[in-house]
Amino acid sequence: MTAAPEKTGPADAPPPGREPETIKAIPVRHYGRWISAVVVLALLGLLANAFANAKVNYHAIPDYLFNSNVITGLGKTVLISVLAMALGLVLGIVLAVMRLSKNPVTSSVSWAYIWFFRGTPVYVQLLLWFNLALIFPEINLGFIYRDYTSSFMTPFMAALLGLGLNEAAYMSEIVRAGIQSVDEGQTEASHALGMSQGKTLRRIVLPQAMRVIVPPTGNEFINMLKTSSLAASAAQYLELLRSTSDIGQTTGATVEMLFLAATWYLILTSVFSVGQFYLERYYARGSLRSLPLTPWQKVRSNLAAISNRSSEGVSA
Repeated sequence: MTAAPEKTGPADAPPPGREPETIKAIPVRHYGRWISAVVVLALLGLLANAFANAKVNYHAIPDYLFNSNVITGLGKTVLISVLAMALGLVLGIVLAVMRLSKNPVTSSVSWAYIWFFRGTPVYVQLLLWFNLALIFPEINLGFIYRDYTSSFMTPFMAALLGLGLNEAAYMSEIVRAGIQSVDEGQTEASHALGMSQGKTLRRIVLPQAMRVIVPPTGNEFINMLKTSSLAASAAQYLELLRSTSDIGQTTGATVEMLFLAATWYLILTSVFSVGQFYLERYYARGSLRSLPLTPWQKVRSNLAAISNRSSEGVSA
């Protein structure tokens, strides 16, 4: 009795002389995507139609876009935002280091500062600084400085202190999170090499913590640009919103000037968002395998892909 021959080929191999059938892949149809797209486009159409039929003089917006008063208010908005953010960043680093200190006095003072300024509205803080002369008629720092509070606490100074000191409380938590994101082994290694605590913080910890600090700091600065509008009503500071509101009251185009202010705020936030992108990209070096493409690199890659597809279609 002879044994049956063993099968050497795979079990699912086709019979000899027959070609395997081509697999026809049928993509899954996502009807929900099309329905949601139609619904969103319909809502956008209704919104556009509502604004098109609204009683708004849209021609007034470009007419006053580069008005001298508007440009002056725009410059003051950028100035107070940059200075207040610089004050908040410097003071926030100091508060974060104090919060992480093993000294119970400095850590408690830092915690109390953050607790107060994060727990009260920035609008209330601006009002307090602007009306400080009601409770402190005179600022007396001995031989260093002495003056009446009313002459010292100008609208600009009230806006700077109100926005900057409030921002410092938020920046301290951002900086503290960035410092704690750096591995403690790096600090221990730098101390083993004889580096002091301050030099370790400046040369080892903070450069690596910037990757974590920069994104929320950029968001805070963009938020500062918009929060500066509160300085107009709280501290009588003549910034962008106050300038456009004054024009709206004199010309009767109140809503149109609000649209104008919103247009300038969008321009400012868009410009600074681009700067934030490049700053994040700079500090991402060494932590990512490949850096994200810049906007121009994305445009070039998309154009190259389109040209390749068109050339393939012509050759086919």
